[in-house]
Amino acid sequence: MGSLRVALFSGNYNMVRDGANRALNRLGGHILASGGALRVYSPTISTPAFEPTGDLISVPSIAFPGRPEYRLARSLPDRLKQDIRQFQPDLIHVSAPDPLGFSAQHFARELGIPVVASLHTRFETYLQHYGLGFVHRLLLRKLDQFYDRADLVLVPTEPIRQEFAARGFKRSMVVWGRGIDSSCFHADFRDTGFRQSFGYRADEIVPLFFGRLVREKGVFQFAEVIARLRQAGLVCRPMIIGDGPERDKLARLMPNVNFLGHLSGEALGRAVASADILINPSQSEAFGNVNLEAMASGLAVVSADVPSASQLIDHGRNGLLVAPDDIDAYVAAVLRLVNDAALSKAVRGAAAQAGGQHCWPDVLDVVLNAYRMVLGRS
Repeated sequence: MGSLRVALFSGNYNMVRDGANRALNRLGGHILASGGALRVYSPTISTPAFEPTGDLISVPSIAFPGRPEYRLARSLPDRLKQDIRQFQPDLIHVSAPDPLGFSAQHFARELGIPVVASLHTRFETYLQHYGLGFVHRLLLRKLDQFYDRADLVLVPTEPIRQEFAARGFKRSMVVWGRGIDSSCFHADFRDTGFRQSFGYRADEIVPLFFGRLVREKGVFQFAEVIARLRQAGLVCRPMIIGDGPERDKLARLMPNVNFLGHLSGEALGRAVASADILINPSQSEAFGNVNLEAMASGLAVVSADVPSASQLIDHGRNGLLVAPDDIDAYVAAVLRLVNDAALSKAVRGAAAQAGGQHCWPDVLDVVLNAYRMVLGRS
């Protein structure tokens, strides 16, 4: 393909450790490993979650109201436009529908180079959690404008590609999924000693919540499911991996819970594999990294039936899907797995096999091939 020069625009490249940022940083590493050049433009903070991949250029931003861990990027100033001209990118890749992303698209037209946009989060699903449902239609229209301005759109799942097509979207689309780091997520990392160190008995059910502790991830639905399970007589003590602004409120709602905070590497893989059932009520996932990582770790997954989950989970075979807002359905699904040992064992085995088939190098090559296609290179 020749040496690629990619200018990547992100709303949050390494400020928070989430699936979108990890995927973009992995992509950056893959571009560099292929002999290409990468320059990243994103808001920055003094204490980022991890070291960035590639040259990270800080862009003007403002604090996001009520969410200090995020910043909202502003439009490109002239000094950064000059920096981009000097970098001489072959294409511009935008990953967030914010003022920076729109501005980068406009500047790409000025430079006469193509734009690739990638979808990472279902922003329209956030509104219901913050009392902003009345602007849902307006936000959808703005999102459609953003992706319609790209020459090619990377969508995370086939169901989302079909969703776009059904709305009459005419731009070229390529499905860019996600991969698994098998050195981190694998069923063999299940550790009885780890469970015992937190006071879990060998036969005790350990429900898992894995992700940012924010409303849009379904943390309060998770708390309600746990309360209903306990009311039904299930003795369980959840394990929660991740952190966020709702942690204290969750601790008040759910007594007798182990909060492990942010974990990474071997510690993360051991913790995930040592739980039993991932309960994932989130409707905001574009791909559902946590579902895939839990599956690869040999967990049974009970997930909201949304496009990101239905792409990964074959209901009844390698996981269970439930109506997104039906708390009773989550409770019934968990109890079904708890009370049917044969089903639980079969689901866990099928989940580990399916999860392990997602290989990062192959997944990232899809993006490089998409770049090649939009540039017209053989």
